[in-house]
Amino acid sequence: MSNRAIIATESAPAAIGPYSQAVKVGNTVWISGQIPLDPETMACVEGGIEQQATRVFENLAAIAGAAGGGLNDAVKINISLTDLGDFAAVNGVMAQFFEEPYPARACVQVAALPKGVAIEVEAVLCL
Repeated sequence: MSNRAIIATESAPAAIGPYSQAVKVGNTVWISGQIPLDPETMACVEGGIEQQATRVFENLAAIAGAAGGGLNDAVKINISLTDLGDFAAVNGVMAQFFEEPYPARACVQVAALPKGVAIEVEAVLCL
């Protein structure tokens, strides 16, 4: 696949496993799931779901920027929460990072996420 480009930026957390921050093929970018890690310390941010969601969307925005776009280029967002009771709070944070028309989205509750965090979000962009 000669048109496959690996996207990496120090403005978002380094991969903590055998994966890339994002992969771009043509004008489509698949951003790996982001958890609320501070890219400088690689530690989870302190605070509740609003702080965690804010860090996640900041990480996604940094990777989207490194790919040549922004979060408003997102066509699909997948959100995983350990508690769907956080749904409204996450919606409030997400609304601060996106403009209408909003991307398609799924939100599911999962049993657990890496490093014990409450949220993980992945995105697909079309540049």
